[in-house]
Amino acid sequence: MSEKRKANTESPYFVTFTVVGWIDVFTRQKYCDIILESLEFCRQNKQLEVFTYVIMSNHIHLIVRQQDGKLSDVIRDFKSFTAKKIIQEIELNPQESRKDWLLHLFKYHAKYSKQNKTYQFWQKTNHPTELFNNIVFQQKVDYIHNNPVKSGGVTNAENYTFSSANPESNFKVDEW
Repeated sequence: MSEKRKANTESPYFVTFTVVGWIDVFTRQKYCDIILESLEFCRQNKQLEVFTYVIMSNHIHLIVRQQDGKLSDVIRDFKSFTAKKIIQEIELNPQESRKDWLLHLFKYHAKYSKQNKTYQFWQKTNHPTELFNNIVFQQKVDYIHNNPVKSGGVTNAENYTFSSANPESNFKVDEW
């Protein structure tokens, strides 16, 4: 992670992962499921704690913490794995009507990146913001949960499927 701000303390962080070109990928449940399964893997195997999340059509917001202060490493691995897995799913899915268009755009963005040979899925930045007190923490929780409402996707945050605000979400967050 080459950002000036790195997530390298044991504090919780607000992070954002954005698809290159703001491409609407997470309109398909399968791709959202890959994100949630990957977050769960990181929880079980990389000591990641997930306190709040929302998966929007083209970006993800999280409040997370890695207990050993190695959140930057977990983020790097998470983004690498999910990028490869989602692109593979797009390539192999005969029902993905946007396949050629999506792959073309991911290839286009990779041309301008030294790190990506074929495709680039995620933007490089994560904008990690350390949440140093409960007031800032709650402000970010409210921002995350209200993101689908502000975008016009739902009228109540609790109704958005891929959000920790939804009490029926299959992905249960950690207690803060």
